[in-house]
Amino acid sequence: QVQLVESGGGLVQPGGSLRLSCAASGSIFGIYTMGWYRQGPGKEREWVAHITPGGTTTYTDSVKGRFTISRDNAKNTVYLQMNSLKSDDTAVYYCNAARARSGQLYTYWGQGTQVTVSS
Repeated sequence: QVQLVESGGGLVQPGGSLRLSCAASGSIFGIYTMGWYRQGPGKEREWVAHITPGGTTTYTDSVKGRFTISRDNAKNTVYLQMNSLKSDDTAVYYCNAARARSGQLYTYWGQGTQVTVSS
């Protein structure tokens, strides 16, 4: 079991920056691939980025060059640095932990944090 708590959301103007944090507890953080997803108003939840236990990062095209995912295994925390924010980035952002073991996928979600990009 993994418990995830996101923080750092808020209201920001277009072009601004925010850093989201996701603190994990309950299991060995370092063995999980950590990801960020988001769900905008009236939209399906979509994948944003993930980082593997070894530190390999992958991003959806719409955030490449603007968002950076990172992890601090000593602090059991994953971050999402968001720069050059646009109104389309407005969404509830969710943290995800995933691990495949014995042919099964174990996945956990946080409660989400709201990001609103507006002038």
